Amino acid sequence: MSQYPSVDEKPDVRYDEKLSDAADDGVYDPESTVINMRKVLRKVDLRIIPWVSLLYLLSFLDRTNIGNANLFGLSKDLGLTSTQYAACLACFFVFYVLFEVPSNMVMKAWRPSMWIPIIMIAWGAVMIGMGFVQNFAGLLAARIILGVAEAGLFPGIAFFLSQWYRRFEISLRVAVFFSAATVAGAFGGLLARLINLMDGAAGMEGWRWIFILEGVATVLIAFASFWMMHDYPDTARFLTPAERTALTERLKLDTDGCSGEYKKKFIRDAFLDWKSYFFGLAFFSAVVPLYCFSLFSPTIIAQLGYEAASAQLMSVPPYVAASIVTIFMGWASDRCKVRAPFIIGLGIVGAVGYGLLLANISTGVSYFALFLGACGIYPAFPIIVAWGSNNFGGSLKKSVATGILVCSGNSGGVASSFLFPKEDGPRFIKGHCVCIGFSVLLALTGVFWWFYAGYANKKKAARNAARAHPWTPEEKRELEDNGEYVDWFFYTR
Repeated sequence: MSQYPSVDEKPDVRYDEKLSDAADDGVYDPESTVINMRKVLRKVDLRIIPWVSLLYLLSFLDRTNIGNANLFGLSKDLGLTSTQYAACLACFFVFYVLFEVPSNMVMKAWRPSMWIPIIMIAWGAVMIGMGFVQNFAGLLAARIILGVAEAGLFPGIAFFLSQWYRRFEISLRVAVFFSAATVAGAFGGLLARLINLMDGAAGMEGWRWIFILEGVATVLIAFASFWMMHDYPDTARFLTPAERTALTERLKLDTDGCSGEYKKKFIRDAFLDWKSYFFGLAFFSAVVPLYCFSLFSPTIIAQLGYEAASAQLMSVPPYVAASIVTIFMGWASDRCKVRAPFIIGLGIVGAVGYGLLLANISTGVSYFALFLGACGIYPAFPIIVAWGSNNFGGSLKKSVATGILVCSGNSGGVASSFLFPKEDGPRFIKGHCVCIGFSVLLALTGVFWWFYAGYANKKKAARNAARAHPWTPEEKRELEDNGEYVDWFFYTR
């Protein structure tokens, strides 16, 4: 018999309103036994966050390891021109973008614990196959299939986390999850250098082993994910029945009674809502400089005068710094319960970093600028995801809107792929100017939303104040399909 209670057991759990607003709110069962929500959240954190972070680390490692492979001779061995190499980078993002929203819809209709491992097995197998490509056509085809397979992970996990945590608990968790990307940036360079020592093993170049071994690791972790992944709080077998009920009810309160049903209306609403594309624009503004950094930082460092192996090692410290700043900013954003001011500040820091790279004052200043670029752009990623997720009501609309947000944003990866051709070195004027422009645009999206959300919230508050009585549960149920546009839902600034 399982050590955990059946998920069908649904005890009656009631709330103490005085405690329900606190970060560590207590929830009482009929016998007045307090359920410590901090303890429940720690349990959820330990079961959910480390594993999804590992999955994203592998995802980011597998999509960007082509940059490390190229440094160790991929283009030379396959006879690729600079344009062909850029096309192989870009085609991944084209298909990644096209399949993000459909993948999120499949996961919402199905189960995360099945869908996520399946797509991981698919992209891990493709990654192994990339180790055996012999020409441009083979590499291009592999990158296309990789984009299709990986499309569901980031938006899927972003939505998945929003179903476990309240609006001002999620930014820190997404930041920890996303910091795996910065770890992948640091770890990927070191790992690539070590794997490249296998150059000549089984008659294959070292860069081929980078793809093969990292693909094998992905497939192994994918099979383990069938057991390690969970679905949603109401079916989590590592929680007691009372804990499941308490967690589910506090999430319902946090979403202000918005519908969680699967209706085609919510899919249509997400596609027609301008906010889906506004947050997508903010994400796009962060993606362009971020992928420029992740794909080309070894190349940029090499142009500063370092050998290929040294360039891999020199790319590690900026990623480590970015990882620390990402987690801190996620925590601070949740703590302050605002997003836009952080987006504004991070956009400015990123612009300054790329501005110093453009100025090319000295090798030391340019290397310091890489720290500013990484610490300005990487932390913005999870905050934007939380920002968008916070401002949509209803789980299906939120799922589709998150997919649109990430889809719109990741199309920036296509542009990034062509911004730093070797011929533009060592100054890379075009690439740095574009990254400065998008960093500034990122900051401007924060400015716009700060004023728009403030205005909209004031209008909602005024209409609520003019009502003869507070909203009743019956009235809320009648209007729940309106999502975040109801007057009791206030936007996160």
